[in-house]
Amino acid sequence: MKPKETLHLQKASRVGIMGGTFDPIHQGHLVTAEAARSKFKLDKVVFVPSGRPPHKRGQTIVGGENRYLMTVIATSTNPYFEVSRTEIDRQGESYAIDTVRYFKSIMNYDSELFFITGADAILEIVTWKDVEELLESCKFIAATRPGFDLDKLRERLSSKLSEVHLRKIVDINVPAMAISSTDIRDRVKKGYPIKYLLPEAVENFIEKNELYQF
Repeated sequence: MKPKETLHLQKASRVGIMGGTFDPIHQGHLVTAEAARSKFKLDKVVFVPSGRPPHKRGQTIVGGENRYLMTVIATSTNPYFEVSRTEIDRQGESYAIDTVRYFKSIMNYDSELFFITGADAILEIVTWKDVEELLESCKFIAATRPGFDLDKLRERLSSKLSEVHLRKIVDINVPAMAISSTDIRDRVKKGYPIKYLLPEAVENFIEKNELYQF
């Protein structure tokens, strides 16, 4: 039986959603979430492992339950972090707008919602389902690597989004964004070390369950 969703957002006036496949979750995700929490004074950051991400159609990803458990393990020591099952338990493909609507339905009506994602994903935001409703429902925190040109990002989006919507996108610079799940999976497959790229407990979970070896 799947565990019941239990989030503690009743007293949270500023909530961050950290969406991602988390295949696997790594230090870059955790550093980004904590940096966003601190900079934007978020009461909670909720990690939301994707169920069936539309942008990964045709790609093999580890099952949702394992990715959920790795995320729970990785975030368990931070009292400001929680993990939601909403996407892995939802039928059909996982769209950000459905997740935002869900959080809006369980949060206080006057709470603010922030969607944390990588700047590379922000470049594709105009292709996301119901993008205007998304940008009206929450602010987007674009996590950038050192040297990333945010002005170029805004320039590319300016022809497709209004100035009002562009102002809903803010940024944060995160050096640990250089770590990638793709590289970690590749390193496991080749037998290379992954220590310190992700929490030790997640590394142990991957080894115990023989993930990413084939």
